[in-house]
This record gives sequence, structure tokens and C-alpha cells, in this order.
Amino acid sequence: MVELRLEGLCCAGCASKIESLVGKLEGVSSSSVNLALEKMEIGLGDKSKRYEIIDETKKIVSELEPDVKVYQISKTKEHTFYLNGLNCSSCASKIEGILLKNDKISDLNFSFATKKLIVESKEEKSIMRKVIQLIVDSVEDGVEVSEEKLLETSRTSLNDGALSTQKENKLVKIIKDNLRTIVGAAIVFTLILLSVPENMRIPLYLLAYILIGGDVAKRAFKNIARGQLFDENFLMTIATIGAFLLGEYNEAVMVMLFFKVGEGFQDYAVDKSRRSITSLLNIKAEYANLMVGDQIKRVEPEVLSVGDIVTVKAGERVPVDGKIIKGISTLDTSALTGESVPRSVETGDSILSGAINIDKVLTVEVTKTFSNSTVARILDMVENATGKKAKTEQFITKFAKVYTPIVVISAVLLGILPPLLGFGEFSDWISRALIFLVISCPCALVLSVPLGFFGGLGSASRKGVLVKGGNYLEALNSIDTFVFDKTGTLTRGNFVVAKVEGDRTLELAAQLEQHSNHPIAQSVVKYYGKDLLADSVSDVKEVAGQGLQGNYDGKILLVGNSRLMDNSGIKGYTNDTTGTIVHVAYDGSYIGAIYIADEIKSDAYGLSDKLRSHGAKDIVMLTGDQSEIADKVAKELKIDTVFSELLPQDKLIHVEKLIDEGRKVLFVGDGINDAPVLARADIGVAMGGIGSDAAIEAADIVLMTDEPTKILEAKYVAKKTRRIVIQNIVFALGVKIFFLTLGAIGIATMYEAIFADVGVALIAILNSMRVLRI
Repeated sequence: MVELRLEGLCCAGCASKIESLVGKLEGVSSSSVNLALEKMEIGLGDKSKRYEIIDETKKIVSELEPDVKVYQISKTKEHTFYLNGLNCSSCASKIEGILLKNDKISDLNFSFATKKLIVESKEEKSIMRKVIQLIVDSVEDGVEVSEEKLLETSRTSLNDGALSTQKENKLVKIIKDNLRTIVGAAIVFTLILLSVPENMRIPLYLLAYILIGGDVAKRAFKNIARGQLFDENFLMTIATIGAFLLGEYNEAVMVMLFFKVGEGFQDYAVDKSRRSITSLLNIKAEYANLMVGDQIKRVEPEVLSVGDIVTVKAGERVPVDGKIIKGISTLDTSALTGESVPRSVETGDSILSGAINIDKVLTVEVTKTFSNSTVARILDMVENATGKKAKTEQFITKFAKVYTPIVVISAVLLGILPPLLGFGEFSDWISRALIFLVISCPCALVLSVPLGFFGGLGSASRKGVLVKGGNYLEALNSIDTFVFDKTGTLTRGNFVVAKVEGDRTLELAAQLEQHSNHPIAQSVVKYYGKDLLADSVSDVKEVAGQGLQGNYDGKILLVGNSRLMDNSGIKGYTNDTTGTIVHVAYDGSYIGAIYIADEIKSDAYGLSDKLRSHGAKDIVMLTGDQSEIADKVAKELKIDTVFSELLPQDKLIHVEKLIDEGRKVLFVGDGINDAPVLARADIGVAMGGIGSDAAIEAADIVLMTDEPTKILEAKYVAKKTRRIVIQNIVFALGVKIFFLTLGAIGIATMYEAIFADVGVALIAILNSMRVLRI
């Protein structure tokens, strides 16, 4: 996969052409252009043609959009090192050869003269330094691999004078870039307002046309030479040249002028929309305050390693995930979780990157590198999400490719057939046909629909809901069955020991439970509260869905549920209490029971009724707990269907059955055992952004908090996004069909046709921006 940034790409038609032409290149398996992110993904069928494909893509983009800058987005990181003490040129050559063969290095550049080595790798800088040092040591002694010196980053603010100068420079640039259009416009208005000799009017109109629309015509003829007819440049050129030939000089030039002005506003609206959406994800810290001895050095978050110590001052963002080793403060985590209430933190607490420190200075130990931190994962999820297009978006792309040729062919027939059949003059019908051409551009649809979904993804992320694609956002609207795992999703999963029966029950249980990471096991060990010897129990094994078995003082120790007791032939236990019961048996005899309590999340109450109001037909709960516990929770939360006493694989079977019945299933879970079910459901939702990595990877939607009601917020955003997208489609097609009809019967003018093209596109784009205010 190759990822390219298409900086400055605003033309929807050109984006579609680039996608199509690159997709036809030899060695390309797939191509996708994301106009909102100015990003292109190219699937490689033949990796050996990687650089040829990149060069050909750059040529294609340059021909279609000369002002668009193309550069590669590298998935690898570039690390710079100095090989101090290396004075042997043959050794340098050997080192370079060995480095090139190393599977951790994708590319490198080495200068023996400066001893500077630049490598590209997916690995972190600290890891690569060690790898390179080992390789260098195997060739030449006394050579030290050192990192490039980190430069201080200075942050300067613009004062009023500087800000004023910046505005002036921007205005000068706008005038300079559009000087030809401005001069052309001045000529046109002179011809309209002043009395100009008749023999000068046509040459001046022609000059004004060349100044205003020369670049449009140039691009159109280039595209014609490549066999590409159906784009806005071609349509506008043919329409305005046709108007010229019909003697409608003023209309021809003014239509081209309005087109250029409208195109400028359209580009501005697209850029503003893009910046507004991406600003929602402006959660990365610009720098980190790295402690180096007694000094603080300002560095980029990417260079931090696990174990580094950083300080976070009031008003600064946390650069990477870490643990507070000194300080008490409050954090604003709204950008991550959507929650506006600040969170109090103190020494020993873990904190997430992207949060803003509100009060006092915190000293933090880095626990994750930047690439593995919360911020990097969020940004990666959201950016990759736009590559997964919604069905509506895919349909519009296909529709646009058919719509424009049909309208153009209709325009040709409209200009030729009626006069041949005796219904009026050729000039009148050709004028109507030219109006058809102007209206036929599908920009309003091709631009506004992707921006609508992109805005929906950004709006959801601001609420702490990360949706991994526009396809999942759209699919949320068709979900009719909501399936929840119980523990950690509907209940807190914070298990506490409520009661213990039997003299040695707690001691024996703790001896075995210390070998498990299960929350219930940990609650038993915590309640026991005494030191335990790790080797006190041998031959420990987990019995899936039942509990643990081990050898304690030469005898079999069992700790688990009633099924474990039954399967082991243990008698004398009872299950007469609703709740989680941990039974303990030793040397074939029943010892006693530990009663565990789990609390239903306050957020879960009322969820079922709200989901039903959003169209849910069935609400299902899956759990490994006993039926009595499951039924009690289901009754309190008004859940329709319950499946209890399930093994991990049973959850997948039940979800598959629901899907086979033709239901659209959404599953919510938070544990590693939920990963297969999350992947199988129509939409998998991982609860808690800092939960299981496996669950988050398998999920289609990630909730950054442990609140199940975030599902409702996701549904609301999905509903509003769909409404706005449908509004754009209906509005754009409705206006175009209306003006096409007026044009066909001779009522619409060129000016109205321009509104039906550029004006409608502009309004649809602005309407898409409303998604940001959800």
C-alpha cells in the first residue's frame, strides 16, 4: 500500500479521474482518493513497480491539476544518526551493505564524508540505535552511534503588527494569484457601463474571456487530447465558446467570470470545511518537556522513550501516555472522551496523551511511546476511517460517472433534434443545449457527500466515539438488534467480596487465584490481603468457563463455579443466592464459598428504552454468569433476551445465529474474549478506549469511556449525518432537474445555469458543515 498526500486538491471531478487513471496503471491493484483529507491510497499488485507507480501518479496529477503538490506519506519513521569515529571507507561500505539487508530497515541514506546515517524504519529510534550499534560493532571497533542533536523548539506569538502584516500579505497573494481574472472583470464591466465603439467591443470581450477563462480552456483542451471530455473545464469551455459563436459575448464572459468566482468560493468552502473537521482532532501535543538531568529540553513527542521523565505544565497537553510520579492536578479529557467534567489526578495515576493539564505542574513517567499512545491511535483510526466509504458515497461516485455523460448527450440531442424536426431555429436550441452543459457537472454531490460523512466521523470523535469508517457510521442507521456483553459493559466489573463461608475458604482460594488475571480472581486476592508465595501451588491450569485447578501441598485444589464442582465430582455445595459464587474444594471435599458482588452501571439504566425509541427491535445480553444473576440484571435493565452460562466461543455462536436470521446486529464488549464476536457482528463496538487492545483492533467503533449510552450518541450522529447527506442529494438533484427543465423549454439563462452548478455545490458544502455542530 502506498499513501500519497495530494495537497491543494479541491476538484471533485479531478479526484475521480486521478483515482480512475491510477487504477489502470500496471502493477496497481486498487486506488482510492479521499478529497476531504487530500489523501490517496494505492494498492500494489506488483511491489517492484512501487517507485514507477508513484512517479506515474505524480505525472497524472500534474497533468490534471498542475498546482496540486504530491508527496508520499510514509508509514515508517525517519531516524538520523551519526557514526562518530568511523574513518574506514571500506568498513563504511560493509556497514551500509549489512544495514540494507536488515529487515527492520526499509531504506537508508549514508554519507561517509559527514558520517551521517538516515534510516527509515517502523521501529522506534531507541530500538534502531541499538540495532545499528550492534551491526557497527561487528565491523569496526570504537565507532559510536549517536542520535541527531535535538533542537529547541521556539514558540512565538504574533503581535498586532505581525498579524496585520500577515493579513496584508495574504491579500496581496490573492490579488497576485487572480490578477488576470481581476483585469478581465474590469474590462467586462467597462464594456457594460461605458459606451465603447462597436468595432472594439468584440476584441475586448475576447481579451476579457482569455484573461478570465484562459486557464479553464487550456485545461479543457489538454483533457480532450487525453480523451477525457466530461469534466467541468470542458463543459464550461464548450458552453461559453458556443455562446460566443451565437453572438452572446456578454453572457459568455460573465458566465466564465461567475464560474471562476464561484469556483474560488467553492475551494474556500471545501478548505474551511476540511480545516474545521480536522481541528476537532487537534489533540496532539506540539512538544514535550523532557527532563535531562536537572534541565528541561523541549522535544517532539515522537522521540520520547518508555521510562523518560517529562513535565506537563498548566495549559499544556500531555504528550504521551504515562504515569504521574509527582504532582496533583485536574485534567481536561473532553477531546478524548467527550466528557466536559475535569478529572482529578494525583501521584500514581495513569494519564492519557491528548488531555490538557488545567492546574499545576505534573511530573510524568512515559509508559508508552508516541506511536502506541492514545493520541496516535485516535488520529490513525479517524484518518484511516475516511478510506472506508459509505454505500451512499460509493453510489454517488458511480452515479456521477453516469450522470454527466447522459446530460451531455441529452444536450447534444436537444441542440440538434428539435430544429431538424422543425421546432424553431438552431441558434435557440443550441443556446438551450449550452445551458444543459453548464448544469451537468455533478460537483455538488461529489463534494458534499464525502464531506458530510467526514464531518460525521469528526463530530463523533469529539464526543468520544471513534467510528472506523463512513460505512459503519451509515450502517448504524439500519441496526435492529443490540447485543451486549454483561461484565464490564453493563456492569462495572469492579468485583468485591461480599461474604465468605468456610474456615479455610479464603486462604485456599487466594493461593490459587493469584495465578489468574480475571477481575474476580484479583478481587479475592485483594480481599485476602496477605502475602502469598507464587510457588505454593503447582500444575495450575485454567478450565475454560469454569475456574482454576492446581496442586497445593500434594493435593488437588479447585476454585470455580458450580460446573467445575459437578465435573470434578464435588458434592455438598449450594447455589441458593443470586450473585456470583466462587466455590472452593480441596482434596475431593467441598470447603466453602465466596460470594462476589458486581454493580450495574448507573449509565445502563434506561438504555433499553432509549434504544427502542431509536428503532431497536431486540436487546440481547450474553454472559458467562449463572442464569439467576443474568436474569436479575436483565430484569433491572429491561433487556429482552438473555443467554447465560456461556463459554467464550458460545457468544460467537449466538451472534452468528442472530445474523443468520437476517438481523442487523451490533455487539458491544470490552474484553479480549470478545474480539471474535466484535469482528463477526455487523458492527462491533469496543467499550473503553483504554481497554483490551485486541478488542479495539477487532471493533468497528471504539467508545473512549465505559458508558454504554455513548451508543446513543453514535446513533444520533449517524442519524443526523444521514439526514444532511440526503438533504444534499435531494437538493442538488432537485435544483439541477428543475433548471434542466427550465433550460429545455427556454426559460433558464446562463446565469441561472451557473447557480445550478457552482451555487448549488457551495450551498451543499456549507450544509455539510452543519454536521460539525451536532
